[in-house]
Amino acid sequence: MSQNDPTAAAEYSATQELSIKDANKVAIGALLGTALEWYDFFLFSAAAALVFNVQYFTSESATAAAMASFATFGVGLAARPIGGLIFGRIGDKVGRRQVLMVTIIGIGVVTGLIGALPTYAAIGFAAPALLVLLRILQGLFVGGEWSGAMTLVVENAPLHLRARYAAIPQIGSPIGTILSSGGFFIMTLVLSQDSFAAWGWRIPFLAAIPLLLVAVYIRSRLEESPVFRQLEESGEVEKSPIRTTFRDSWKQIIVGMAAALLGVGGFYLVTAFCVWYGVNILGYDDSLLLLGSMIAAFVEIFVLIWGGALGTKYGASKVILWGGVASAVVSVPAFLMFTSGNPVLVVLAMTLAVGTLSLPYAASGTVMTGLFPASTRYTGVGMSQNAAGMLSGFIPLLATGFVAAAGDHWWPAAAMLAFLSLFTAFAGAIAPRLSVDLPGFKH
Repeated sequence: MSQNDPTAAAEYSATQELSIKDANKVAIGALLGTALEWYDFFLFSAAAALVFNVQYFTSESATAAAMASFATFGVGLAARPIGGLIFGRIGDKVGRRQVLMVTIIGIGVVTGLIGALPTYAAIGFAAPALLVLLRILQGLFVGGEWSGAMTLVVENAPLHLRARYAAIPQIGSPIGTILSSGGFFIMTLVLSQDSFAAWGWRIPFLAAIPLLLVAVYIRSRLEESPVFRQLEESGEVEKSPIRTTFRDSWKQIIVGMAAALLGVGGFYLVTAFCVWYGVNILGYDDSLLLLGSMIAAFVEIFVLIWGGALGTKYGASKVILWGGVASAVVSVPAFLMFTSGNPVLVVLAMTLAVGTLSLPYAASGTVMTGLFPASTRYTGVGMSQNAAGMLSGFIPLLATGFVAAAGDHWWPAAAMLAFLSLFTAFAGAIAPRLSVDLPGFKH
């Protein structure tokens, strides 16, 4: 492990008095907040595949409209690195907890506004322009949310149990998927297709407002990271976290991005792109693919818990390495099952693909937080995660274009999943030698 950071001693000292009870409290609080975060963000993912291509983008070509819709989806993720820089800098200078209150409020308010936005038919070009603007704002707030929640959880956990606790905020992703896909699934069941397209899709977005109130209450009860408090007391708070991170940790940013890429980008490929591909190319019902997304997300919860336990026992980097290899192995069989036309195999394919890529996702938070010293951790993790998020946002768009160029055949999408898997596996292989050396923390 190549990084011998002067703040490591302060971090080690701050974590010696941590209790399991306090770690559980912070982890659950962060989980509920990240669940709302991903609920809001994945609503846009599902809507981009099912609604926005019709309501906000007009084109004679269904593929062109879908690509415009997915491009809007990608724009929000492109804004995430900027949000990561803004909120990461503040989090490393004034504390993690205060920033997390701002980000969760911003995410919830923007999502509610998307649910109230008039369509192209009502206000013309202003509709997609406002949709893009709101998506950018959402991306900025999400850019600071995940990295702050992960940093806060890790810094409140005993060193030898960090992998277990770092997997808990990741469960917010499948919970958000279940809630968002479930919201749309229920709407498609109780409403006609015309009613769903006209106004029913708005209800899950507007539901973000009451969920926001719950999240704000929970976040208000969390305490500041003991590691950050120790940095304040010892006068080791970084004055220029962005400059220092780029100067001293640029290799770690790249490796952290690669470690996170499969869990984010692969997930969007298996959900957002496959929903569009299944509905528009294979002729599947919306409800089948939403059901598949929900079942896959439910299974993912248990895979994430398992991945956290494996990371605690063997090291998070090994989980990323072998989880990436497993995801590459199942990429072609999963797409073969998905295109079979058999509803059971379709759901099984989505579940298998999401389950395998979730192993690296379970360990990515542990690896990323271990790559950066405490004084620049929020900034460094934000840069890594959001760089992965930015690239991932355009994966459904690229997959749509590649598949169209291949005569609507599925093989380019399977090849993309295999490539992402192996790229992330490579990051798991080299991460330990670039990580901060902390006694009792197994990389």
